[in-house]
Amino acid sequence: MSKAVYIATMESGSGKSIVTLGLMRMLLGKIAKVGYFKPIISDFKNKKKDNHIDTVCKHFQLDISFDEAYAFTKSEALEMQHNGEQNKITDYIIEKYKNLEERFDFILVEGTDFSGEGTATELKINSDIAKNLGIPAIIVESGSGKSMEDFVNNMYAAYDLFKEREVEVLAVIANKIQEKNSSWIYKELRKKLPKHILVNTIPTIAHLINPTIKELKDTLGADVLIGKDRLHLEIGNFVVGAMQLHNYLPRLKENTLMVAPGDRSDLILGALQAHISDNYPRLAGILLTGGLIPEPAIIKLIDGLDHKIPILTINEGTYKVANAVSEVKPKIYAGNTRKINLSIQAFEKYVAVDELADKLITFEGKGITPRMFQYNLLKRAKKEQKHIVLPEGKDERILSAAIRLINQNVVKLTILGDKKKVKDRLKKIDFDFDTTKISIINPATSSQFKDYAKTYYELRKHKGINLAMAEDKMEDVSYFGTMMVYKNHADGMVSGAAHTTQHTILPALQFIKTKPNTSIVSSIFFMCLEDRVSVYGDCAINPNPNAEQLAEIAIEAAAASTAFGIEPKIAMLSYSSGNSGIGEDVEKVRKATAIVKAKQPQLKIEGPIQYDAAVDMKVGKSKLPDSEVAGEASILIFPDLNTGNNTYKAVQRETGALAIGPMLLGLNKPINDLSRGCTTDDIFNTVIITAIQAQEI
Repeated sequence: MSKAVYIATMESGSGKSIVTLGLMRMLLGKIAKVGYFKPIISDFKNKKKDNHIDTVCKHFQLDISFDEAYAFTKSEALEMQHNGEQNKITDYIIEKYKNLEERFDFILVEGTDFSGEGTATELKINSDIAKNLGIPAIIVESGSGKSMEDFVNNMYAAYDLFKEREVEVLAVIANKIQEKNSSWIYKELRKKLPKHILVNTIPTIAHLINPTIKELKDTLGADVLIGKDRLHLEIGNFVVGAMQLHNYLPRLKENTLMVAPGDRSDLILGALQAHISDNYPRLAGILLTGGLIPEPAIIKLIDGLDHKIPILTINEGTYKVANAVSEVKPKIYAGNTRKINLSIQAFEKYVAVDELADKLITFEGKGITPRMFQYNLLKRAKKEQKHIVLPEGKDERILSAAIRLINQNVVKLTILGDKKKVKDRLKKIDFDFDTTKISIINPATSSQFKDYAKTYYELRKHKGINLAMAEDKMEDVSYFGTMMVYKNHADGMVSGAAHTTQHTILPALQFIKTKPNTSIVSSIFFMCLEDRVSVYGDCAINPNPNAEQLAEIAIEAAAASTAFGIEPKIAMLSYSSGNSGIGEDVEKVRKATAIVKAKQPQLKIEGPIQYDAAVDMKVGKSKLPDSEVAGEASILIFPDLNTGNNTYKAVQRETGALAIGPMLLGLNKPINDLSRGCTTDDIFNTVIITAIQAQEI
């Protein structure tokens, strides 16, 4: 898995470009291939693309196109959020990020730089993206215009929000602070923040907070009259020329921009003389207002000077232009190598580079977020398309899920049922759907019917089954679909939307059978909670497993979790934790835990343990302080079906969690059961995990 870091801020103007450029230089010195991603960018103004992407990709010569480097513009993201489409935003950001992850060893992700959205919106958007990408964050904030106390409290509040969202914060960087305040701010942040978080302060650097003539030109839409090669000069301040020259000259300071009407030749020539004089400071440039241009003779005189400065013209009046000049914000752009190098130098001077590099490179994420988990499932299923049979062609939910699966090119499908009726139902759901993309088979009229019946007869004749009875069985869609899997005419089957669990899995138990050294079929659910994915088992099959069966369920669940990218940390649930309880039920769990430890000593397992101690770190460590599982269990094994089934349904209904499954474990080939209360999403996800199971065989 690629590594990455998210650079987050609370508001626009934080100066995070310094951190982005410095980090990129540092990473390129330590890692072969570094990518760059900015999930949400500012809206295009005058068809100009995002300056951050352009600067980073061009300066560091990254092999990333502009379109690859972002997912949404600000307006697109806010409109979708307003329309309740947050999941679509997240899914597409994950998709774009994962595309880069395949190509690069490390990805630097730069957060939003909205203006006018407010701290709360900015923080929430950034923390949500970092959380769903499953990457740590560096928080950057500007101290400009804030009291030291407010600034420190704001930075801690930002850290606290990311912590609440379960985003690991590696460092905070206090930027644009007065150098005399650096020590106090560092000490106060160090007091408030945990010791493992790096704290760095970067003072205000004048050359980085001053806009250039180019930025002025681009922001105001001014035209260059003279000095196109000098647009990189910085503007330290500006003075409006509305007075006589002798009153104007004393107001000049280093890097002043003169703003004056274009017909004030006296001020223009006086300012240029001051610029080349040893007795006056150098100017940054001249901005002529009112759409007025000096006489040709004046232009000729200026053009012949050795020490040229940029002269720009603009149509608006002096008053309006002066107000606009005061609002021009400094930016770092690809051509301004001086500012880029100054940014990198500042980062290297004021940030603990080696410590930060070590944290970034060695960071290991905890668990996987629900949206990332679902994305990974979909991508894995698409990578090697499998053929799944859906026996319940009369169920509208099955058909709706089938249309989604085919439209997204996830799997190949066969639906069982009357061909005309199934096609008519598909068209009713989606008139434009191409029904030829799905194979539809009526078991009774299938060319395979006789062969399937004969095969079933041969497999079950020792149980008193004759050929006529076998043919009756093959008219049942559950038996026919299971036989398709047995005969390798399909890779897996999903059923149960309109049938009981027994009806779905009985054929599989009869002739798909269990794997070698497996005594039972069990099940797990992938529970996509708000901030993590947990595995629940067994919640669908075994009413009251004994200790040996409970141990087998735990081992099978651990293997399945690993196959799906979840580190197994097993909690064997009971009504007591550790050695605190006695009784037949708790002893069963204690014995099952011991069996797992004996058979699979490498597995992290704790039992007996209560649910709260298994998932809540504070409770877990208070009850079992030395446990590797308490407080961070990823697999929860319930002692019986009554507990497991009710718990998964209670969690699903009360929290809105997505329950993917049940996924059956222990069979030779993937057959999965649905709840009769399942949704189209449930069916869609269960087909995906069935396809992934088939890939593993």
